[in-house]
Formats: sequence, structure tokens, C-alpha cells
Amino acid sequence: MTTSHRTPELWRSHVAEVLTRARDRSALLTDAVDDDELVRQHSPLMSPLVWDLAHIGNQEELWLVRDVGGRAPVRQDIDELYDAFKHARADRPTLPLLGPAEARRYVREVRDKAFDVLDHTTLEGRPLLEQAFAFGMIAQHEQQHSETMLTTHQLRSGAVVLDAPPPPPGTRLSASEVLVPGGPFTMGTSTEPWALDNERPAHVVEVAEYFIDTAAVTNSAYLEFMDAGGYDDPRWWSVQGWAQREENGLTAPLFWEREGDTWWRLRFGVREQVPPHEPVMHVSFHEAEAYACWAGKRLPTEAEWEKAARWDPATGRSRRYPWGDEDPGPEHANLGQSHLRPAEAGAYPRGASPLGVHQLIGDVWEWTSSDFGGYPGFRVFPYDEYSLVFFGADYKVLRGGSFGADAVAVRGTFRNWDYPIRRQIFAGFRCAREPRPGEVG
Repeated sequence: MTTSHRTPELWRSHVAEVLTRARDRSALLTDAVDDDELVRQHSPLMSPLVWDLAHIGNQEELWLVRDVGGRAPVRQDIDELYDAFKHARADRPTLPLLGPAEARRYVREVRDKAFDVLDHTTLEGRPLLEQAFAFGMIAQHEQQHSETMLTTHQLRSGAVVLDAPPPPPGTRLSASEVLVPGGPFTMGTSTEPWALDNERPAHVVEVAEYFIDTAAVTNSAYLEFMDAGGYDDPRWWSVQGWAQREENGLTAPLFWEREGDTWWRLRFGVREQVPPHEPVMHVSFHEAEAYACWAGKRLPTEAEWEKAARWDPATGRSRRYPWGDEDPGPEHANLGQSHLRPAEAGAYPRGASPLGVHQLIGDVWEWTSSDFGGYPGFRVFPYDEYSLVFFGADYKVLRGGSFGADAVAVRGTFRNWDYPIRRQIFAGFRCAREPRPGEVG
């Protein structure tokens, strides 16, 4: 269903569904391990899982119970412990955190109160309430932390505790790249009800014509770069990228190792041969940029990525998603941890864009060449720390979502960002290039 015709009661029903789906996933990820593993820090890059769980509850309490509902605090004494800006991830295990049982009781109590607020609140009169925005913001927040917890599961050692069926098989695509005509398109949104502040406002962007890959770069294609000595040749790397490669001894994507002539990877505790037709994953921006340079291409800008994903040449309109305006279904994209891996190229033909670009939503986050910043006319809402404090050249934009992202937190306008050195996230990339002389026209 699209969002334009929901009545207040339909909004309440939708909110209850997305909040329940988010909590079911949080419970799955935290119930999968014992209490010792919940409180352990599996990597200095990540929080203990029990911190994420209670942080989810604390944000829900702050926004839905206290702000929207005007109710008394549940646990005001823990606000600072679960403020992500007060304590670095590496320091969180030393804090007096809620234990597993106490954290679970806390999030249950908060959720009960949040649902009571939902039942008794008029969804109008304040920007936070219009079209249930605050509830949607919290559902997205919980799903974002579920993806973070899934990343922690990828980094943990020990027994295999997560399982999911494989995604549908891939199909051969008719072309490796497509031409996106030059001209204006509408980027961002002013109408998507749960879009966050950095996605707003809608604005017209002029983009010159370019080619973009119809699918994300696969493991087999990336292996060609590796076999050609790509990690050993500074010609392909930026100064910053080569410094990362040298400092960290990078020779392959994270979680890959070579045994004889065979490359293996570790995926949620399972050791398996690197599948050739899946998108390459766990590469930094710098690795993606080096591959693109070696291939005679480049990473797309954020505007180029979004035009390929949303622009409909038949109407000149920007869609909500590559396939249209309807919410994602399992036929469109690999989302929501339904499959614990990205799908092969061509696995979701019904999710392709009008230009024939595939799997722009789901599978792997895709690095772009753009720094993270506000759109023309950007306004903070509802707080500085969601977007504003991250604006600048320190962060690169990623688009599209991964197999670990939920549909509530992914759309054609959604913007993710991270440090260009990050490799533990479920990120890959596709390439773009300018037309060669005489190639078009």
C-alpha cells in the first residue's frame, strides 16, 4: 500500500505492525545468544548487544512515552548511559548497563506504554504527530539498530546461531550498463511521510548523461581486480585510500581468506567459498573507489544513483522506489534479514527501474562518491543529532539498503552515511562512467 490514502486508524494499524516487526527482530537477534554473549563486546567497533537493546527502549521512551505521550519517565536515571553521543562504542562495556533480564523488562514496559500512547493520541496538531511521524521514526531507529546488531553477529566468533533460507537465484542480465539521459530530475522528497530530515526537501538537480552498471559489482569481477594486483598498485588508489591499504595491510574484502587457489569467506559463523555472482561486500569506500578506477570507471555521485533509482523517463517523475510507488514486497528486493546474504545479480527482475537498473534497493548498501550534507533548504527535524552533526567531508553517502535493512527504513530517497574506511558494514558498490566520444548522440 502507498501512504497517501491512510486514515488515522489505518496509520495506527500500520504503526502497530511496523513496531511489532521491529521488536520481533530485535528479540530474535538478542535471544539467539546467551547472556554472556549479550554483555560481551565482540568488536571495539560495536556496542555490546545488550546496550543496543536498552538504547532502543530508551529512545522509544524519550520520544513516544515522554514527548508524544506526556507520560512520566520509566527510567530517567539511565538516559545518559544510552545516549550514543555521551559514550564511544569502545567504552560502553565499562558502563553500569542494564543486565539482559533487566533490559528485556525495560523495553517491554516501554513498549506497553508506547502502544497505550498510540491508542490515545490524536495523530495531528504537531509535526511529530502528523501521519504518525514520531512512531515511524522510532520504528526506523529500531530497525537501524537491528542491522547494527546483525553486523555485531557477523563480527562475533563462536557457534552459528542465525539461519535463513537462500535468496532467489540470479538471472543473466541483458546488459552490463545502461545510459541515463542527461537533464533535470527531482531529488529528495517533500511528501514521503516518514522521510527523515536529510531526505528533505525535494529539489531539482541537473545531471549530465552517464552510464551506470545494471548490477552491483560481483565477487568474481572484484577477484579480477585482485588477481591483476589491484591491492598492490597505488595508481588505482587515492592518497587516503592507499594510506588505509598500507596501514591495515588490506589484500581482500573483510572476512575473506585464501587457501591455495580458493577464496573463502566467513558469513555469520559459516565458512564457505566466495560465491562468484553475489555482490562483493565488506569493502570500504576506498576499496570501491580503487576498483572503479582500475576498471576505467568511477563511483556514481549520490544524485546519479538516485536518478537511476527513481527517475521515470516516460513521465519525467521521480518514483518512491525503482519499481514504482508501492511499498517493497519480497518480489521487489532482498530486505529485512529474510536472507542472510545478498542475492545474485538479476534475482529480483520485478524490482528493476524503468531504465533496467537492477537491485538498487536491498542486497548491499552502495558507496557513492558524495560527501554527506544537507539539501538546499535543509531544516533540522526533530533534533540536530540525527543528521546535522554528521554533515561534512568526513562521511561518504551510501544508498539503497542491504539484506539487513528493513523496508520501513529503506526507500528511494533514504540516505545512509559512514566513514570511508568502514568495512564491517554490509556495503558494496556499482560503477558509473561518462560516455566516450561518439558513443551516444
